Amino acid sequence: MNTETEIAFQEDVLLLEEVIDLKNLVVYNDDVNTFDHVIDTLIAVCKHTPEQAEQCTYLIHYKGKCTVKVGTFEELESMCSAIHDRGISADIV
Repeated sequence: MNTETEIAFQEDVLLLEEVIDLKNLVVYNDDVNTFDHVIDTLIAVCKHTPEQAEQCTYLIHYKGKCTVKVGTFEELESMCSAIHDRGISADIV
């Protein structure tokens, strides 16, 4: 059996819960852009470490696409545009 204090605490915790709709920023493979260009773009735009950027670039190359960042649409929108500006195909899904 819950005490009044426990019930009040549980209600407060439920009120603090927020639903966040997270999206994926996906970069797609192409036959135009070099590995170095994609790596440099991921470092500059997504703030990846060189190792993260290289791993994502290999996944993009061999799997055809890779989720390079997860966040809200608002967080990812400018990154997606910056990737497009560099001639690389990307979508927020």
